[in-house]
Amino acid sequence: MSIIFKIARNEVRNLCYSPVAWFLAIVFLVQCAVFYAGPLISFANTQDTMIKNSPKFINFGSSITGAIFLSPEGIFANALQHLFLFIPLLTMGILSREINNGTVKLLYSSPIRLRDIVLGKYLALMIYNLALVGIIGIFMVSSVFQIQSVDYAILLSATLGFYLLVCAYSAIGLFMSSLSTYQIISGIGTFMVIFLLGYVGKVWQKYDLVRDLTYFLSISGRTDKMLAGLITTKDVIYFLIVIYIFLSFTLFKLKGGREIKPWPIKAIRYIVVVISGVLIGYVSSRPAFIGYWDITGGKTNTIHPRTQKILKSLDESAQLEITLYTNLLGPSFTYGLPEARNPYLTNLWEPFLRFKPDIQFRYVYYYDNDGSLDNKQYYKFYPGKTEAQIAGILAQILDLDSAMFMPSTEIRKIIDPNAENGRLFLQMTYKGRKINLRTFDDDTFWPDEAQIDDALNRLMAEKAPKIYFLSGNLERSIYKTGEREYSTISTDKRNRTSLINRAFDVDTLSLESHNIPDDIAALVIADPKIILGDVAMHKIRQYIDRGGNLLICGEPGKQYVLNPLLKQLGIQLMNGTLVELSKDETPDKVVPYITSDGANLAEENRLLALQDAIRRKDRDSDTIKIFMPGATALSYSANSGFVISPLLKTMPQKAWLKTGALVLDSVPPVFSLDEGDSKETSFVTGVQLTRQINNKQQRIIVCGDADFTSNLRLGFNAFGNGFYSWLAYGTYPQYLPRLFRPKDTLLTVTEPQANAFKIATLWVLPCLLLVGGTLLLIRRKRK
Repeated sequence: MSIIFKIARNEVRNLCYSPVAWFLAIVFLVQCAVFYAGPLISFANTQDTMIKNSPKFINFGSSITGAIFLSPEGIFANALQHLFLFIPLLTMGILSREINNGTVKLLYSSPIRLRDIVLGKYLALMIYNLALVGIIGIFMVSSVFQIQSVDYAILLSATLGFYLLVCAYSAIGLFMSSLSTYQIISGIGTFMVIFLLGYVGKVWQKYDLVRDLTYFLSISGRTDKMLAGLITTKDVIYFLIVIYIFLSFTLFKLKGGREIKPWPIKAIRYIVVVISGVLIGYVSSRPAFIGYWDITGGKTNTIHPRTQKILKSLDESAQLEITLYTNLLGPSFTYGLPEARNPYLTNLWEPFLRFKPDIQFRYVYYYDNDGSLDNKQYYKFYPGKTEAQIAGILAQILDLDSAMFMPSTEIRKIIDPNAENGRLFLQMTYKGRKINLRTFDDDTFWPDEAQIDDALNRLMAEKAPKIYFLSGNLERSIYKTGEREYSTISTDKRNRTSLINRAFDVDTLSLESHNIPDDIAALVIADPKIILGDVAMHKIRQYIDRGGNLLICGEPGKQYVLNPLLKQLGIQLMNGTLVELSKDETPDKVVPYITSDGANLAEENRLLALQDAIRRKDRDSDTIKIFMPGATALSYSANSGFVISPLLKTMPQKAWLKTGALVLDSVPPVFSLDEGDSKETSFVTGVQLTRQINNKQQRIIVCGDADFTSNLRLGFNAFGNGFYSWLAYGTYPQYLPRLFRPKDTLLTVTEPQANAFKIATLWVLPCLLLVGGTLLLIRRKRK
């Protein structure tokens, strides 16, 4: 061991006298200074400006540590991106210099073991790599004094990833340096090996036999999890395997220089090292053998504890199987092709495999487009071609075997592609039960964690919550796509927050011909336009008396339709239309705020995060609001037998109730007491009713507007699925609140101080290193 340290010390001394090593250190320092000081100055300028001009500025609301160090414009991302330019220049002469000068023969004839030589030289490189880490450390230490409550843990994780990568590159460079007497050839060879290791993950991904092997060998993206604060044994072991392989190769190359052995014997050495490394890597990358350490404050790289609880509650004797159905003639099919399989497993399912590694995955490829699907352009592009011929052409273009795709006649025996509009989708199977998970045309594309939780709960539950929408009285339709209808929130398969995508069963119900089912979770009465018949009214009143849950939405001008029913609840839709004057909107568009009871209605993460804002004194600017186009106010009685709480109220002194005709395309209306208009401090536009009956809590919601959850307006409002979650007693949908808020949201320096730091690190410090290195090299030359 002492020999190794002596060799390392001598090699470090050589690096200290190497102009290349000094040059690389200076360039690396300048690079880090540019990508640290730039964002720092930008944040400081914004903070100074906001403090001077906005008294409501509290902080940036997001992690400054992550933005400066870990974002695509930060230090670590850019250092890792350009690291392959530094290491080949550093390592290209570490052994080729010995070979070129002939000193390698002295090493061969010395009593020093070749293993000690290789390890000693590599140890010297590791020490130099620590110097590069030290340069980044300058900015990490500086951030402690410049960022309030800097996130130390994630910086240490990113530093570990940086150091492992630079050490892996160094091992590659050391080996390439042993292959040639020309340093430039060694440097180019290092470039090539690093490039190949980065590219190999994209090679042969279409073929099952080698897909996992080439994906494992890829060094690309190996530090991504560490930059995000997640350290895994799989990634750490991968870097150690790369180091092990290339150090072994270096040792074998040096041994080959003084041994006379047949080339098969020498080749076997290399093969054994590669096979052993790949075998260790394969075993260590199996889900059951991967260790994880999420060092982020909010455990953002780990699935929610509620998700973990669901996975643990699955019966170990029953297999959870997930099948990905890919339609070659459907939209977005490329996400499901074989070459996209590893990203699909890694990005979507690895967080779940961490806690349940025995999930089984299947893949079904087919083609189906009978003309009823959304995707019809193929028939226009290939006129006169049959479905099978079009599929064959596409398979040929994609360089795929057309035989791997099942024809439409076969796939329809298994699934109904038209039910999913021919789109790529997933099917979960557990204990014989099945549920579909859909993909969406947004940035995420795949189902999110909450949707997967909902699906898992559905698979384990005996029955799903069923929401029935009353029909037969010209109510809002859950199947039409018009702007006033309700398909977006209920049956739209392309909307990831619709009820059917959050584990609810949704259907319509006509009470003139059907009774209300016993397994109903809630009945929705959405803006009926004709008076309910005696049969329907009787059934609804019986349903209320039994303790059934309801959502009732009315509209101004049709109060007479719902008031007879609401009278049983002690609620009435007041006569008239609410008016709220605005410079931007017509006066019928009211903007009430969500009360604290409304915010606590459902455990939706967005509403939970906004509870504090609702308690602010300045309601007009800091309160979460709902957009209600055309609403009426509610009145209610305290002795109705229900506990009634307002969910939505108009802003104080902002609205009045106009009883006469409201003209929208003329001058703004004026409050007139003589015409029957009325004013209150605040009008209630939504209430919740509860009472204990039949050993359960009955839940009812009544709103004076039906448009705020319509297809057109749903995206503008914060309630979303909160109503339905409350009516279903919180069983669905699954909310995964993450209440952690970063602490490093403010700087402790001003813009002038940030500029001064930039000058110091971008100009002064590199100049000092340049002068110091130059003097050292001159002194060395004189000696």
